Amino acid sequence: MSLQLREIHKHFGPVRANDGVSIEVEAGELHGLLGENGAGKSTLMKVLSGFHPADSGDVILEGRTLDLGTPDAAVTAGIGMLHQDPLVFLPFTVIDNFLLGSPGRTRVDRKEGARKLREASERYGFTFDPDALARTLSVGERQQLEIARLLWLGARVLILDEPTTGISATQRDKLFEILRRLAADGMIVIFVSHKLEEVEALCDRVTVMRQGTVVGSPELPVPTSDLVEMMFGSVIVEGARPDVAIGRPALTVEKATLEQRLVTVRDLSLTVGAGEILGLAGLEGSGQRALLRACTGLLRPAAGSIAIGGTDTTGLGYHGHKAAGVHYLPAGRLEEGLVEGLTLSEHFELVSGDTSFFVDWDRARDNATDLIGGNFIKGTAESTADALSGGNQQRLLLAMMPDHITVLLMEHPTRGLDIESAEWVWTRLLARRSDGTAIVFASADLDELLRYSDRVAVFFSGRVIDTVDAKTTTPEQLGHLIGGKASGE
Repeated sequence: MSLQLREIHKHFGPVRANDGVSIEVEAGELHGLLGENGAGKSTLMKVLSGFHPADSGDVILEGRTLDLGTPDAAVTAGIGMLHQDPLVFLPFTVIDNFLLGSPGRTRVDRKEGARKLREASERYGFTFDPDALARTLSVGERQQLEIARLLWLGARVLILDEPTTGISATQRDKLFEILRRLAADGMIVIFVSHKLEEVEALCDRVTVMRQGTVVGSPELPVPTSDLVEMMFGSVIVEGARPDVAIGRPALTVEKATLEQRLVTVRDLSLTVGAGEILGLAGLEGSGQRALLRACTGLLRPAAGSIAIGGTDTTGLGYHGHKAAGVHYLPAGRLEEGLVEGLTLSEHFELVSGDTSFFVDWDRARDNATDLIGGNFIKGTAESTADALSGGNQQRLLLAMMPDHITVLLMEHPTRGLDIESAEWVWTRLLARRSDGTAIVFASADLDELLRYSDRVAVFFSGRVIDTVDAKTTTPEQLGHLIGGKASGE
């Protein structure tokens, strides 16, 4: 079995997302797809999986040219895609999610489905309770459920788009083990990522894209610097993290109890000084999100107090905390931070502070054009936020921040970003820190937490089990803490 993509072209208006892309992958191959944000990787895979029709070009599987007008047509042809956020219905049970799209039947055979789920679980080491609600599964377990479902639907080509986003190191290792078994069984696995170290650890060969075209397809291993240069046109040099004197308390949380869905955080106390960066580590659902939302005013504490710059803001809503100097960058950039369908001009106008009854749209477009250029956003004043790549959405959110911030709260600030974009984001954030802004951020990337934080608070099952000095803590030590093992044990 071989898969060929020949001269794939896909345009969105004037943007050439894929400009004559050709790739060939053989059966049993773990094939990486690398490129900076906006290079065209996700668009190419959406063409392959039927989510976007190509403007021109062919997809050939086992010598047969496919007509991939819809995701259903792609799955029928044997091509399945695992997205960053697994396509599971949280209110449904595990077995109900597994049975979605049952092949070739008008009536669902639950007994047969349960048997197939057990077979996949035994073969690939999944552990599922068929009657458990999908919302109780971790992101990694939801990925496993989606893989099992795609295999039952007949997938012979499996595409994974940034699959390690939001999962722990243990879950990542489990995922890689599963992918190696799938390749050993003769499947084609295409692994889309911006993380060089993961592609190098997993893949046999890699295709590198830049600006909608293929710039190289070497077999691995090759020097990392070669891959970086292919992705960006030059080697990226990481900037130094300057030391900043920590000032008076900017954020104070005293004996807070925070209740949010399946997690309750009890008796939480912490202080973050002006110019300090506090990282929040822990498995998903351990309490980090509850803390951030409480400090933003989106979650009212059940007990305890929150103060911003010495002013008690307990019980104030989002606008009250914003007026006190709090700014929040959520993980869901498009879902919570931006407005789908609105242009960049409209986004900048929303945060401009202009209270005039009428909008001077010529002025607004000129302002947007200046901000787009100054923040290296790949788009125009008339581009909509949902048309941007993840990296450019994050640049847009940073460009929309107010000039003066006392406390900046963030969830996964570089999730899904390439090296260059991540470096740019943190350059901007460190400049804010130098101006006295206190930064509190949650991340699943241990290296990011230790590189940029002054201290890291580790959450486990609704409590902070330790707060460590980032300079003297190793990723291995932090990983043990995240698993619930306190320092010294």
